[in-house]
Amino acid sequence: MKLAIIDLGTNTFHLLIVESAGGTELFKVSIPAKIGKGGINQNVITPEAIQRAMTVLRVFREKIDEYGLESDQVYAFGTSAIRNAENKEEFISLVKQELDIDITVIDGNEEADLIYKGVSQAVNISENSLIIDIGGGSVELIICDEEKILWKRSFEIGGQRLIEKFMKKDPIPQSDISRLNDYLNEQLLPLANAIHQYHPKVLIGSSGSFDTLNDMYYHQLTGNFPPAETIGFDYPVQEFWKAYESLVFSDRATRMAIPGMIELRVEMIVVAVCLIRFVIQNYGIEQIKISNYALKEGALQSILENHAR
Repeated sequence: MKLAIIDLGTNTFHLLIVESAGGTELFKVSIPAKIGKGGINQNVITPEAIQRAMTVLRVFREKIDEYGLESDQVYAFGTSAIRNAENKEEFISLVKQELDIDITVIDGNEEADLIYKGVSQAVNISENSLIIDIGGGSVELIICDEEKILWKRSFEIGGQRLIEKFMKKDPIPQSDISRLNDYLNEQLLPLANAIHQYHPKVLIGSSGSFDTLNDMYYHQLTGNFPPAETIGFDYPVQEFWKAYESLVFSDRATRMAIPGMIELRVEMIVVAVCLIRFVIQNYGIEQIKISNYALKEGALQSILENHAR
């Protein structure tokens, strides 16, 4: 039997199709839908965003049909932009009616659980670590050890929200970086308390902007993208500081010209590295790892475990 996992992220929709016996990957694609653009801070999915989302989901539906999956073999998860939208029911109904895809909206806690499940398959967690998943709508922060989650929280401070609040000009002015830092200081107070309790020294970045940082690093080292079969990476802290300088103080065209950069992340990478910098500087992070696995791989693992029961 086959399974399809759809992760309906605020910026990107992801489709993963696997053979459920062993979870062998048959097909995987990520396509920008930008469902949060223009409405995320007003808690609405705009008509333009609905149109973009439906265009991507029609592509997914074709692939699902091509692989011969029934509707009960398709699991679609809605995250921050959908769960906070006042018109989410209208969007969910439209997707069901036109494409016969049922969307399950998950809360921030469930999202954090699935991200942890995904990341722990990709990266060796040998000591107290802080997982960061920077989505377009929310940021999941998870403190864990090699066996379990010690603390978790989802914050509605994702990249699209931060762009619309703080990145009015490009390059971002220093005054707006200062305002963003003040905002993070206020919003992430619960994290500061958890860090004080658990003292993680390792930051594990989960997909998204971290993938782009890793791609930039590999291009610099080898002239190529990282090997596709590798799902977990060590990323030097000093490399982050070089990337931060090259990204935050340059304009869009300059960032776009950096080998490893992709159009989808050329804006969001700026606020993402500001957030990563805030965490590294304030919480004594000494080591960075990057996981290619995130929510969809965690969701797959969870579904396979339920099937096995």
